[in-house]
Amino acid sequence: MRRTVSLLAVSFLLITAAFAVNGNKAEYDGGTENQVKTKTEGTVSTTGTVNFVFSADHGSISIPYAEVNDLEYGQKAGRRVGLAIMVTPLALFSKKRKHFLTIGWKDEHGQQHVAIFELGKHIVRVTLATLEARTGRKVEYQDDEARKSGLGGE
Repeated sequence: MRRTVSLLAVSFLLITAAFAVNGNKAEYDGGTENQVKTKTEGTVSTTGTVNFVFSADHGSISIPYAEVNDLEYGQKAGRRVGLAIMVTPLALFSKKRKHFLTIGWKDEHGQQHVAIFELGKHIVRVTLATLEARTGRKVEYQDDEARKSGLGGE
């Protein structure tokens, strides 16, 4: 019986982890771009000096730093209810944060574009700092909680 409960708990944790963005990855959550399907997981690269690049298995989005006119960061926090039911009621007191970055830019024809990315928790601060440095624009934070997280004041 104990072994069955342990196997169920481990299985649940693995399934739950499959639906969260890995700490070093990102997910394209929507916008005006159709090179990548919505809810596609991939990686972001800010190492180039010309473009911010989101790369996935089936496509990529390249955003020229010089054309970026809007940077916004926000969070969404939710309770780990499923985890609490399966493992421990103490998990009800923990939060799962999702980190969202919205980038707006104009293309060579002057048309406005937007892309929304969910960032893994390990790449938020570096990505925001690099975008500010490369674009010359300040990130707009949706609230004080997002500002603390984005600036490293957790």
